[in-house]
Formats: sequence, C-alpha cells, structure tokens
Amino acid sequence: MNEKNSLLAEFEGVVSGHRDGHGFVVRDDGQADIYLPSNEMRAVLHKDRVKARIVRQDRKGRPEGRVTEIIERSKSPIIGRLLQESGVWLVAPEDKRYGQDVLIPKGATGSAKPGQVVVVELTEPPALYGQPVGRVKEVLGEIDDPGMEIEIAVRKYGVPHEFSDAATAQARALPDHVRSSDHKNRVDLRDVPLVTIDGEDARDFDDAVYCEPAKVGRGKGWRLLVAIADVSHYVQTGSAIDVDAYERATSVYFPRRVIPMLPEKLSNGLCSLNPGVERLCMVCDMLVNAKGEVHAYQFYPAVMFSHARFTYTEVAAILQNTRGPEAAQRKPLIPYLLNLHDVYRALLAARNARGAVDFETTETQIVCDESGRIEKIVPRTRNDAHKLIEEAMLAANVCSADFISQGKHVGLFRVHEGPTPEKQDILRNYLKAMGVSQTISDNPQPAEFQQIAAATKDRPEAQQIHTMLLRSMQQAIYTPMNQGHFGLAFEAYTHFTSPIRRYPDLLVHRVIKAILAQQRYQLPALPTPGEAHAKLSKRLASRAKPPVAGEPVKKISADTLAWQAAGLHCSANERRADEASRDVEAWLKCKYMREHLGEEFSGVVSSVTSFGLFVTLDAMYVEGLVHITELGGEYFRFDEARQELRGERTGIRYALGTRVQVQVSRVDLDGRRIDFRLVTGEDDLLLRAMRDKTGGPGAAGDGDASTGRGGKARRNRPSEGASKPRPASAADALVQEVKASVKRAASKKSARGNARPSAGKVRKGRR
Repeated sequence: MNEKNSLLAEFEGVVSGHRDGHGFVVRDDGQADIYLPSNEMRAVLHKDRVKARIVRQDRKGRPEGRVTEIIERSKSPIIGRLLQESGVWLVAPEDKRYGQDVLIPKGATGSAKPGQVVVVELTEPPALYGQPVGRVKEVLGEIDDPGMEIEIAVRKYGVPHEFSDAATAQARALPDHVRSSDHKNRVDLRDVPLVTIDGEDARDFDDAVYCEPAKVGRGKGWRLLVAIADVSHYVQTGSAIDVDAYERATSVYFPRRVIPMLPEKLSNGLCSLNPGVERLCMVCDMLVNAKGEVHAYQFYPAVMFSHARFTYTEVAAILQNTRGPEAAQRKPLIPYLLNLHDVYRALLAARNARGAVDFETTETQIVCDESGRIEKIVPRTRNDAHKLIEEAMLAANVCSADFISQGKHVGLFRVHEGPTPEKQDILRNYLKAMGVSQTISDNPQPAEFQQIAAATKDRPEAQQIHTMLLRSMQQAIYTPMNQGHFGLAFEAYTHFTSPIRRYPDLLVHRVIKAILAQQRYQLPALPTPGEAHAKLSKRLASRAKPPVAGEPVKKISADTLAWQAAGLHCSANERRADEASRDVEAWLKCKYMREHLGEEFSGVVSSVTSFGLFVTLDAMYVEGLVHITELGGEYFRFDEARQELRGERTGIRYALGTRVQVQVSRVDLDGRRIDFRLVTGEDDLLLRAMRDKTGGPGAAGDGDASTGRGGKARRNRPSEGASKPRPASAADALVQEVKASVKRAASKKSARGNARPSAGKVRKGRR
C-alpha cells in the first residue's frame, strides 16, 4: 500500500490508554499500533473498539492517528475511589489507563461514602467537551480494608468470582462422600498406600503417588502409580458447574486467597484426595525402566484411600535422614518414599539425556499477616520432594498425550514452540557480545540451551546469561494441534494432573474416558469467547506462517475448530489469572515498600531498557525502576545485544546482573510502581570507569558486560556554563568527567526531590 492510500485507509482496533494521557489503537490486523495523542483520547476510553486513520508519523517514527468512528463502547466496569470536589461527585479510576475521572450525579452515589472504593457503570460516554458520567453499581469498601487489592483485581481483570445460582445449587445437591454405587467399574486401590505430597498451605489435593520395584522387560525398574482426582465423574459436560468452570478455565491464586475453578464442596471436599477418606480417581499406571523411560502404561478409573498427607519439607527431611524425627513418625511409609526417590532419579537422568531445559530461577512467596499486610517476602526453595512430584506428573502427562494420539482422538495438547527467528537473532547476538563460545543453530533444540546454561554456570555473569536464555522462550498454549513441548523436550505433552484447578485437564480426563469406552467425546456448546481470547487469537494469528504457494490448504474440521477455540479460551484465561495475581502482588509490594521510603538496599539489575534499569533487591525480592535520569549527567546508549546501558564518556556500564546500591525514592500505589535512586560513591564511580576504560583488574568480573556501543543515545541535560579547557592527560580527563557527572547527578537529585519522569515497565517473557 502506498503512502497516500495508507493515509486514507481506516483500521479497526481496540483503544489501549496510557497513564500519561495519550493512547494507542491496537490494530486487529496485528500491524504496528496507532498512536493517539491526548486530544484524540478525550472522546474515547481504554478498551473501546474504534476505527482510526493514520494522519502522520510522529517524531519517534510511530504512526499517529485520528479516531474516525467509535464502533463499540467497552462494557467493562470502572473501579475507583469516590471523591467530592467543590460539591461535585466523581470517581477517580484505579486503572490510570482510563485517563478521565467519571462524573457521578448526586442521586447516583447509592450508599457510597467519600473515599470508598466503588464499581462504576457508565451511563454517558465521554465526548470531546464532556467527561464520562456514571452511577455507583457496587461499594467495595475502604481502600485499606484487608483484601481490597484482590477485590479490585478480580473486577479490573474480569475474573469471575461468584458462582451462578444454578452451579451453587448443583454443588449443594452433591453427596458428602463417595457412595458404594460409585465403585462400579472401578479398580479398587484402597489397600495401596498412595500418598499426597504438597506444600504446607495447600488446600486441594489433585494427585497422589505410589511406587514399588518391578521387573521391566529383562531388567529392574519400577511400577509408578499417579492417581488424579476424578472430577469428570461429578462435573458432567454442559452442566451448570461445567459452564462456570469453563468460564473461569483456571483457579486464580492470590496471597491468602484462592478463587477456585470449582465450588468449594468439590475443590476442597469431594474431589480433593484428602487423607483417610475414599476418593474416586483416574490412574496412570506406569512401568519405568532403569533408564527412566516409560516402558508401558495404562489408564483406568479407580477408588483410592490416601494413606498420608505429606508436605514437601517433611518428605525432603525424611529422604535426607531416614532415622530423623520426621521419619520416626512415618515409619511404615518410608520404603515407599525411598522407591519414589529411586524412580525420580531415573526419570531425572532421562530428562538430562533428552536435553530438557531446566534453569534454576528464584521464585518468591509473599507471607502476609492476618490483616493482609506483607510480613516478609521469602524465596521458594525447590528440594528433592518438589522435583520428585514434578517428574512423576511429567511422566503421567506424557502418557496421557500419547494415549490421546494413539487413540486418534482430538484433544488439548500443551504446546511450547521454540524461539521465534527474531528472538533467536537477539540471543545469538547477545551470546556473541558476551564472549560465549557456544551458540544456537538455525533450528535450535532444547539440548542446545541446556548446554549453554551448563557451560556458563560458573561465569560471574551466569545469572544474566540464563535470564536471556529464558526470555528467548515463547509462552506455552493449549491447542489441538500437537507441535510438541520445546522446553521439556517432549514430542507430545498435555495436562492431565490438575483437573481441580485447570479446565484443560478436565477435558483430557473426559477424552481418556471416551477412548477407554471406545466412544468419541463431544465438546459442549461453549459460551462466546471473551476479550482475552480475542486478544490472544490475534497475537497468535500475527505469528502464523503464511501458506506456501502451490501447497494445498488443509481444511480444518468443525470439531477441531471447536477444540481450537476451547484451547485459546483456556490459554487466554491462564494469562488473565497470571496478570491479576501479578497486579495484587505488585500492589502489596508497593504498600510494603512505602514503609521503607528513604532506606538503602543492595540489589542486582534484573532488566535493562532504553529508559533505565529495573533492580531487584537482594533482601526484599522487590523490583523497582532506576530511571535513566538517575544515572548521571551524560549520554547513555542502550545496547540491545549486550542488554546494557553504557555511558559514552565515562564508560560506566549497567547490564543484567550488575550489582548496585539503591535508595527507595518513590512509591506509586495506583501505578503499581516503585522508583529507586542509585546510590554510588564518587570513588566507586571513578574506580569502575577507570577499570572499564583501561581493562584493569576486575574489568569483567563484577557482572558488567564487555565494552561496546549501540542503540539510541539518552542523557540528562548537562548544566549550563562555559566549557573548561581540556586537561593534559587522558586519565585526568576521565577523572574530571566522572567527577563532573557525579556532581551534576547530585545537584539534579537535590533539585528534583522525589519528582520522577514516567516510564512504562517492559513486559518480560514467561515460560
């Protein structure tokens, strides 16, 4: 399309507001977003569907547009605080992307009081010369009420949090325990000492395990049983509970609260494999050989009796010391735990042999008090008990994928594709810039990533290299098109082991049962996919490979299309749940860090962007932004290949893994943002700059990347004044430059105080 035609063309898309007042039209065709200046945002709101025309290129080279038609107003409720200013009632949206306050007529405030958090329904949309008008639909309470951050998040992200009356009534009518009639056509495993192993705070138990030595072929091996709660026995296709479960697609986990996919009577009661009670289950019964390969398997429905509820900590202690106090209390079950540990080591060896990706990353857990306030943030440590259960679940998931494939039945696979060509190029350039001798091929395999991780694990910058390896991965999705799981190095993989909290697992159970009965499972008439589904569908469509000329286009059956829609829905709602959880965690962390304003902490650079550094604190595991204006009064270039910012004159570098000292300078609770100020002594700056310039001792040993330039220059404005004559030596020049840089930064900080320029946080990839 030529330039003239592109200026006449109209494009449909959804408005995405920005907290600074401007916005973008996210185009349906997946092309570059159209920038909307603040004056164009007056008549529209975040999430409105519009038509827009490109009118020019802005100074940053972005297509700038004008809204030509508002196709559909967003039906999403707006959450905010009710305020009264000069006799006028208004609601200030909690999500700053809305950009405008909502006027509330006097009779439309309901029972809400000033300062309370409310949900608003719009009655009049915004116009060029008028604010939006609405009425208070729901009062959530005071901003400091315990759990308020969760109440806001579930509404902000559209997470269903109340079961329908029909689903509630159906759950109430279910029995309280397994009936004798439910045993029909099931294998009786009540005498098999199956046990559950979960975290201390777990409330629903999806899976139980058992292992015994067995002869496999001509050699030694194990019989491994993975028993999974049989949710499909109680949740019938198309029932009221099933409709609600599909709409949610997943349980959502917040600190101190879970919004379950199933009513509590099922999730914590009838389906949960609680100790000492009969439960219905679906079993994956496997024979594993000494090499950790699944030699044979079978699936069957059963009735079981959990002989113990173990925690990961308890099992790890028993495996470490079979004569310790923990082991003394569980003596009859110790041989079975040792069998599980033996099969785990064999499965782990098989995992290493196939080259599955396994980077050690630090996950954190927020510990709250009774009022919901953060007491501390602690790292989650993965011990052998965690890994033991993980390997057993992986084995069962692989068997379920194989069973569906062998049965030639459509189902949902968990697909994780390799890195895109663009991410491959970025990774290759980064590895080259970092002096890593290994790289990835044009068609990379998981083993290549694992080899690079192993080869660099002892380098000072190992953490940043492994972070880049991880970020090059794509997100996994649910789809009926099996394309394997790249990260786990499986040709086919699905989710079978958590039907209490994941809808795809429930569908897999139904398909397995249908194959066992030599039938076909038919999906129910599914509700219309939501906004999250549409967004993900467009993103995946933009990544799809165009058809090859001359090759026939494969026709997709209506059945497969229905499964595709179900997979997209579940994938999108998985992301929605993650976003809502992250939003709540960010809110809690901001509230936590408000108590530490002005305090100094050590940390490590966890992300580098053109506008600054994200730093994660060592002791608190909290991330905040050091804006580029806090890095001194000189030009900084962002080098994407090395993932670093580099000062042009002093040579000071900030890269992934660089250790820094920061001060908490500002906390924006509404924006979920924490700002840090760099605390660097003048002597430290001089030492680092001299070391980088001259290649002196420790030049590459402090986590900095090697020298190099690239990207766009960013800087603070240097202070006005006459230029000084150049010193006689290069060393003197460097010293004076650094000193001047420090002084300029110090003077700007004192003048600026806590004022901070705004910058959006870079979104990180997730496995």
